[in-house]
Amino acid sequence: MIAPDKLNELSPGQKRRKLALTFGELERDIAGIAEQGLSYNFPSLSRKEYTKKVATLVLQDEKLNPETAAQLKQLIEGPLFDERRVCNLARNALLEILGTFPAEWDLVIAPHASLPGTAQSRSFFAGTAVYAEDIRSPFNLGSIFRTAEAMGLEKVYISPGCTPPEQTKAQRSSMGCIDTLGYTRCTLEELAQKTQLFVLETGGTPINEFDFPEQGTVIIGSEELGVSPEALKLAGAKTVSIPMTGLKASLNVGVAFGILVQAWTDTLKAKGIKPVNSLSSGAQQ
Repeated sequence: MIAPDKLNELSPGQKRRKLALTFGELERDIAGIAEQGLSYNFPSLSRKEYTKKVATLVLQDEKLNPETAAQLKQLIEGPLFDERRVCNLARNALLEILGTFPAEWDLVIAPHASLPGTAQSRSFFAGTAVYAEDIRSPFNLGSIFRTAEAMGLEKVYISPGCTPPEQTKAQRSSMGCIDTLGYTRCTLEELAQKTQLFVLETGGTPINEFDFPEQGTVIIGSEELGVSPEALKLAGAKTVSIPMTGLKASLNVGVAFGILVQAWTDTLKAKGIKPVNSLSSGAQQ
């Protein structure tokens, strides 16, 4: 951490950049997810006192939006000082002035806490899975893991052409779900020997009319090309589509998967199928 008076001596542009980085580090420390060596360590001030001082520097910025300035001032001077909210508001205000906006994987989101001393377990619908075919974006891949875990799919399979789940941006957007779920990297032919297949693609049965399997794997295709002809062939006529009315009629692959898995799990619940509980292995197979 840099002393507040030292930060104040910097040129306006450099000060904004340093302050934005500082608020990001503070926010991660407050959320309990600071990277090693980046925890708060300024010796002469408590973290709360330091945060107030550097936030006050932001109020002095002549380019700060008046409405944002009023909101930040209220947070700084309020009876209940919310450190993290102050840091978040100040950081995003500075990034807006700098013309830089955070990507999804840059957001500071604290994972849900587990009970101390307990084994990590999760509920899922047995035999349900997703196959990510050639997903190139680490953000999209991480999002797929996060949705699969949240909605209760048992497994995640990925194709040989997928971006590595270990990639930093994939890990961040997954919010730890890659480690929780684990994954199996395999070809379509190997997958077809393990499970019943269906695909999410345009031109198929509308989602509200589709006969979802009680167990099986949905294949979702790449951002650029969609599901491959090989996948369509292996799935046969089992193609489900999301009806759209917009001019572009296009959805992000992660968003489309979220809509699909909500409909699938709702169908399973309507049939009286209940999730099972199991310890999370999180291992790559």
